[in-house]
Amino acid sequence: MRPAPHSPQYRAHLAQARRRRRRAVLLTVSGTVVVALFLGWRTGLFVEGSSYPVADPAGTARRLDQRTQEVRDALGLPHAELDTDWPGAGRKVEEDCPYTGLSHFFDQLHDTPPTMPGVVVVSTEWALKGVTAEAGQSALRRARATLAERGWRITTDTSVDRSITLTATPPDGGATLHIATYPYDRLAVSAASECVRASQGSH
Repeated sequence: MRPAPHSPQYRAHLAQARRRRRRAVLLTVSGTVVVALFLGWRTGLFVEGSSYPVADPAGTARRLDQRTQEVRDALGLPHAELDTDWPGAGRKVEEDCPYTGLSHFFDQLHDTPPTMPGVVVVSTEWALKGVTAEAGQSALRRARATLAERGWRITTDTSVDRSITLTATPPDGGATLHIATYPYDRLAVSAASECVRASQGSH
């Protein structure tokens, strides 16, 4: 008998996948920091750091939803249903962005570095159920080809069992999406925005 969907083995598999997504998000955040530092140096703000772009989190969430819908269309699984019990499903707005500028360099070396107040990452995650491993891998290959044709930047990670996961960035940037198959006939899509400073009046 195979373990139940929420057995320790299954949770370990999900945790490993979340770590991969976390690394992808961290790469996006790191890139933002590098750009901010460069712009800060160019404008005389190298020591104190440059501001993150201002955006309405609600508007950012809507753009993420549009991007994940593009991915769902590219997967070509019109009859797959949403898994309403998927762990981590839903939308989050979190203050998870580091300070920029040379004066905050040592802060970022801490195990729990401080985050900049009012600067957030918007993320969303959902999963489709009833997608076998074979069907899921075929869907990922379709998505890889379709999105690449539309100008998305695609990174493919192939495991030892030849299953693939995709990390995708839209043509205009601003987000990182992760698409992967999971045990028990699941295929999940997660997306995270770049760091943005919440505009006044936004929630």
